[in-house]
Amino acid sequence: MDTALFTVIITGLLLLFLVLGLPVAFSLGGIAVLGVVYIWGAKGMYMVAQTAYSEGTNSILTAVPLFILMANVLRTSNLADELYHMIHVWMGRLPGGLAAGTVVICAIFAAMAGISSVATVSMGLIALPAMLKRGYDKHIATGCISAGGALGILIPPSIIMIIYGTMAEVSVGKLFMGGLVPGILLALIFCVYILIRCALKPSQGPPVDEVFSLREKILALKGIVLPAALIIVVLGVIYTGAATPTEAAGIGAVGSLLCAAIQRRLSWASLKDALSSTFSLTAMVLWIVIGAVAFTHVLAYAGVSDMIKDTILGLHLSKWWIFIGIQICFFVLGMFLDPAGIIMLTTPIFVPLIMELGFDPVWFGVIFTINMEMAYITPPFGFNLFIMKAVVPKDVTLNDIYRSIIPFVILQAVCLLIVTIFPDLALFLPNFMD
Repeated sequence: MDTALFTVIITGLLLLFLVLGLPVAFSLGGIAVLGVVYIWGAKGMYMVAQTAYSEGTNSILTAVPLFILMANVLRTSNLADELYHMIHVWMGRLPGGLAAGTVVICAIFAAMAGISSVATVSMGLIALPAMLKRGYDKHIATGCISAGGALGILIPPSIIMIIYGTMAEVSVGKLFMGGLVPGILLALIFCVYILIRCALKPSQGPPVDEVFSLREKILALKGIVLPAALIIVVLGVIYTGAATPTEAAGIGAVGSLLCAAIQRRLSWASLKDALSSTFSLTAMVLWIVIGAVAFTHVLAYAGVSDMIKDTILGLHLSKWWIFIGIQICFFVLGMFLDPAGIIMLTTPIFVPLIMELGFDPVWFGVIFTINMEMAYITPPFGFNLFIMKAVVPKDVTLNDIYRSIIPFVILQAVCLLIVTIFPDLALFLPNFMD
């Protein structure tokens, strides 16, 4: 069969399966099975089984369940309560201080968890009611949590970066370090925007009435000690090369258990909850990976990836126009698909292309992750938006949540532009790891 016709058929099947609501993992895996049977016959099914075994035992992907376990233990240990109390004491007197402080907590959780849902759920349940009770504008309150929670995929460790690094054959450790400075930059951009907006209109983020003594402020800092220690250890062993990202994930998982135990919040019930959630999320990720890798094998054998790459290069466009086109493609896909699925669909096509054009794959991975942050809060299917809807009061509608994220999506686009213009922001730390 002609490569172009084969591309049209599998693209049509993929779109059909996704429109019908079939999960991304089974859409990709199902098409892969049909493809291998068509190309190789029944004996081709061995490739699917071999793919499942090789990806299921991939040492890099072992970091995924460990970081997910770390996130879930932290979630069930109620660490967010102490962090929010610290922010309330130190920043509450500023107009918009609670909202900006919530972004700071989300950034801290991002550096401990690797996924966005932990900070979004925790702050949605703790910070949102507190802000609304104190007269905060509901759009500021919900927007800062939705956008702040999305920092979990950019600030290391990041499950999305692990999947991208596996597919693109790029150092996960370098990706982690590459996301650190842009992640902090984006958190600062959010905070500055909130503080300026509330300074201009204090009614949108009125300061709290309570006055705290210096002693109370110092005592409140105890809430940051354990999280800071865990972050320094996990990122430190990766940056210094003392441990691989997978080994660091194991350290982080054990560290999160120790943090919960020290705070006397580690119980059989919380541990069971954390393990159950870890198993289900890990299974979801691995099914997506297995289906997608099998799918990419079919694309590679049929010559689809090379055909698309050669067609794009044959247009003789500037590499920056091609780069912009790729980012637009990511943004549109992010409105409808999960970032993990987008990685699986596009990495085999776009990563060889950007390397051919001379772009650094680590830098491109960071840019991609910032774009996926936008996907997490972009309607109609932004993951964090649905999490927020599940935790907000009944008088906060989905339309309110959609309106709340508009300025934050713009700020994410600004950060993406800054990192594009100044690539050293993403490459400075990774270059020191060589």
